[in-house]
Amino acid sequence: MPSLSPRLLDLIAAIDPVDHGHDPAGQAHLDNLTKPRGSLGRLEGLALQLHRIQGGARPPAADPARIFTIAGDHGVAAEGVSLFPQEVTRQMVLNFLNGGAGINVLCGTAGIDLRVVDAGCPGDDFDPHPQLIRRKVAPGTANMTHGPAMTREQCEAALLLGADLAAQAAADGCRCVGTGDMGIANTTPSTALYCAYRARPPEAVTGPGTGLDAHGVARKAQVIRAAMAANRRAIESGDPVDILAAVGGLEIAALAGLILGAARHRMVAVIDGFISTAAYTAAWKIAPAVAGYCVFSHASAEQGHTTILHKLDIRPLLDLGLRLGEGTGGALSIFLLRSAADIFEKMATFGDAGVDAGK
Repeated sequence: MPSLSPRLLDLIAAIDPVDHGHDPAGQAHLDNLTKPRGSLGRLEGLALQLHRIQGGARPPAADPARIFTIAGDHGVAAEGVSLFPQEVTRQMVLNFLNGGAGINVLCGTAGIDLRVVDAGCPGDDFDPHPQLIRRKVAPGTANMTHGPAMTREQCEAALLLGADLAAQAAADGCRCVGTGDMGIANTTPSTALYCAYRARPPEAVTGPGTGLDAHGVARKAQVIRAAMAANRRAIESGDPVDILAAVGGLEIAALAGLILGAARHRMVAVIDGFISTAAYTAAWKIAPAVAGYCVFSHASAEQGHTTILHKLDIRPLLDLGLRLGEGTGGALSIFLLRSAADIFEKMATFGDAGVDAGK
């Protein structure tokens, strides 16, 4: 990987592919549980993935789990690509800290630790709060229709911020981290990243975001096309970090770093929806081995997400019509990971239960 800082090079070098050598023993154990083989469907696949990521350790575990909702603003909001003003990003951070958002409710319901991260909100630092991590890289991004959204240095700083979050979660004993986002207009850079990384035309992936009508969606696609033209050299370079800096966002880069860091520390990374999948795509381009550590929570209702998931050969766990972000799909899916872990460890084998295993 050319031109990367030593810390990023060290991070990437420390990411090992998951070891499939543990699969035969894990699969044999699943097949010996008191059920027809494969009858618990994708729960069995999740259990085997946990077993694999955690090096065959017993019991496999999804807990402790922590979701990071990372906030950042976007200069491209000036192009009218969202129904909400930029100030809402900051207002929603305060709402998270007051416990009033969807992610607060779902984390509370599921018993998941939530941390809110200021990676790039304009204005002064937020007041200290037990759930708040103040790591502002810059007060928002530049307008990507005029050039790069971030400098290379800002992008790398945001990637390292995410890696630091993963390292702290690992030090705190977490086995699973979830990705969440907050940033008005951030479906626009996410869409641009899909177009740049996967060579998709903007019209095929651009959706309504906060609720744009058909005219607004068409205008948004034009804005994305203009951003790609303004950053043509970075996109054509194929360098995933240059592309991320050109048409990404501070919170998106931090989420990509979180995914890289989770893989480095052999934690499961539960990927939320449209924005988080864009962050995953960046992380995967930087270090393809992250794929084995990721679980994809849901298919977003945002136009283009299902197409992108198909292109990436990804089957998400849920399809509930969600398009809120914040990490809400991850909060719902971590329950499935817990269930898979418990199936692996707590369900009786045929021998234990005295049940005939059949033929």
